[in-house]
Amino acid sequence: MPTDADTTVAELRRLVADFIRERDWEQFHDPKNLSMAIATEAAELMEHFRWARNEASREQVRDPARLAPVAEEVADIMAFLLSFANAADIDVTTALRTKMAKNARKYPADQYQGRY
Repeated sequence: MPTDADTTVAELRRLVADFIRERDWEQFHDPKNLSMAIATEAAELMEHFRWARNEASREQVRDPARLAPVAEEVADIMAFLLSFANAADIDVTTALRTKMAKNARKYPADQYQGRY
């Protein structure tokens, strides 16, 4: 099975787009609904860590049995995020690189090293 190391963002976008198109779901995938779906799936991810302390959450993701349902939520978020990008014609690589450059200017490493 292909991994992050050998899969492009474009391939993932096509995978999601094909899945949606085969089911005629484009009609439901408008920016409003997709943004709500992303938030809903993010909340489902958070449920896995509710009340866990920081170290306990780190231990949780090292346990393959406990990581599997977390990975499914990450996949759900990613699928809706890529669907949003498809619907809004956002190049996620450009958007992320632009945002990271902005963050680097806002939070210089020499001033924020080890601080939040």
